[in-house]
Amino acid sequence: MLENLERRSFIFTLLLVTLAFALLLKPFFTPIFWACAIALIFFPVHRRLLQRLPDWPNLMALLTLLLCVILVVIPVLLVASSFINEGVGLYQKAQDGQIDLSQQIEQVRSAFPGINAFFDRIGVDLDELKQRLLGGVMSAGSFLARNALALGQNTLNFFIMLGLMLYLTFFLIRDGEKLVALLIRALPLGDEREHLLLAKFAEVTRATIKGNLVVALTQGTLGGIIFWILGLPAPLLWGVVMTLLSLLPAVGAALIWFPAALYLYATGDMVKASVLMLYGVLVISLVDNILRPILVGRDTKLPDYIVLFSTVGGLIMFGISGFAIGPLLAALFMAFWEIFMREFINSSAEAG
Repeated sequence: MLENLERRSFIFTLLLVTLAFALLLKPFFTPIFWACAIALIFFPVHRRLLQRLPDWPNLMALLTLLLCVILVVIPVLLVASSFINEGVGLYQKAQDGQIDLSQQIEQVRSAFPGINAFFDRIGVDLDELKQRLLGGVMSAGSFLARNALALGQNTLNFFIMLGLMLYLTFFLIRDGEKLVALLIRALPLGDEREHLLLAKFAEVTRATIKGNLVVALTQGTLGGIIFWILGLPAPLLWGVVMTLLSLLPAVGAALIWFPAALYLYATGDMVKASVLMLYGVLVISLVDNILRPILVGRDTKLPDYIVLFSTVGGLIMFGISGFAIGPLLAALFMAFWEIFMREFINSSAEAG
């Protein structure tokens, strides 16, 4: 009886200390998550380097981290900086009256009178919708301007978090296999289940970040290039927006390039409008159908509706990191229920 009491007391204290440690690390959740994700993606590179020079694990991990910084971190920082600058500049022009969004919307309405009839038929007040759209655009610009100012004021904090992420990534790359073995040994879920769950974690993380992100970046880049070629304003800004929208199934970059093509038709620029429409349909939209099966794979892909809801929910809960965390949580949820149904429901049915 005393032994059971001691065991329960120890487990309770263990859970309490673990919870306290998790709360201690809560401010560093984002750099920890991205360190794990980047280490997982670049670990095959480290393994290949280590096969050539097995006596230099620290140097190979450092070289892998350097490749990560060159290929991922620096380009992301440059694009993010340019995106913020273009977004703030566009917002300031709209505020100063250099860009009249209301007039541009009216041009589209007058060029396509069928739009008014369509919205009237479904009972939507187009003027109210226009005001809400304009308010949303201005709110987004104001939000971007405020956050750009906040980012400038918190530059030190940003680079501290970035340094912590890279620091942790180095150790996760170097000691990843040992840490996974230790985790499997520590978790009381059963080795077979733990291997399945960790494999699902790695599979979905790679598919979401490496696969879906590459597809989104390709679509956003292609969209930004055609905007730049056609001389449309803020091509980098709209390219990044198309990249973000491409992460969402059933949404995609068409939410940007299609209205832009309609606006060009409305202003009488038929050549540019036709080029943008054909390019969007034949190039940007086909990228998803060609690249996603190659990079993600049909077997590892979650249903589109699950990806959509989990991605949007992840973005709401975790910010920009949610595009990866949301589908990951959804995949783990489905994996847990798959194990439960296989081992408990099916075994109960067979026993009955």
